[in-house]
Amino acid sequence: MSTRGALLAAWSVTCATLMQPAYADPVADFYRGKQIFLVHSGGEGGGYSTYAQIFAPYLAKYIPGAPRIVVQSMPGAGGIRLLQHFSSIAPRDGTYIGLVQSGAAFAPLLGTARTFEPLKINWIGAMSRVAAVCAAWHTSGIVTWQDLMEKQYIVGSSGAGSLTETQPALLNKLYGTKIKIVAGYTGAHDIYLAMERGELHGRCGSGASSIEISRPGWVRDGKVKIPVQFAVERSSALPDVPTVYELARDDRVRSVMKLVLAPVEMNRPLLTTPDVPSARLQALRSAFHAAIEDPEFRDIAQKQRLEIDANPGDRVAQIIADAYKLPPDIVATAKEAMSFGGGD
Repeated sequence: MSTRGALLAAWSVTCATLMQPAYADPVADFYRGKQIFLVHSGGEGGGYSTYAQIFAPYLAKYIPGAPRIVVQSMPGAGGIRLLQHFSSIAPRDGTYIGLVQSGAAFAPLLGTARTFEPLKINWIGAMSRVAAVCAAWHTSGIVTWQDLMEKQYIVGSSGAGSLTETQPALLNKLYGTKIKIVAGYTGAHDIYLAMERGELHGRCGSGASSIEISRPGWVRDGKVKIPVQFAVERSSALPDVPTVYELARDDRVRSVMKLVLAPVEMNRPLLTTPDVPSARLQALRSAFHAAIEDPEFRDIAQKQRLEIDANPGDRVAQIIADAYKLPPDIVATAKEAMSFGGGD
């Protein structure tokens, strides 16, 4: 072939290549150059803030188009305020992601909030499956389960629907503990300060890891005592601490506890708004999984004492759907048990 022929052939190949249809990624095209807001429902300085700040860059890394993620705080009513915002005001395009207390997803079922529909919210995944605990300051005199049955235990709550309110209320109603719940605290940080001041005995309804994140050494060094954990089975980290499930006095209480403990299976869930296009939701779920498994994130999480035991978004959605299908009498008993009576 002549030089001219070779050039013409090469040009033909180049033109044919340029004329091939471009298979663009619409999800990457949407997120490219965008700013995403990761809004957590905890107070500044608490466990939710720490999780959000550490996880955000890794989540951004795996979202197609590599958008920038900005972390914001929206505390209030144990996560209910955030879910209300995501259900009604936040843009429904996949640019808003929430990190919320798991108990808030069950607030409409239990009657503590009816202004959002958890079954319509898009769940991305849950960061852990960690049992909540009751923690008491070392000078409070509360050390064992028997102490909870015999002594007044004064705890702080961050609002209606939060585990820090519903869990101690449940212990009072179903088990006969003597817990006094003081509402009005904005988050974990405020409650921990009140414990240090002697204003409160403790906090009931948070994970042991959350305490260690905000106050390193408190659990390890015995500054707080843990008399009970909210779980079906004992955590490997707390093998000597009894669970509320094993302490249940009959089968009906155990059935109620299965509903109550549903949030444990989806602790620290991430979500986005209703009506997000399915391709974007799938991309967010895939990015969540990849970020959770990122070796660098895992290393940092371990150093920061973050407990990571993720559940995928479809599993989180199923846990919530199953809870909303439970018999009315079981729900009614759980609702009554978890309602805040304001006192001892």
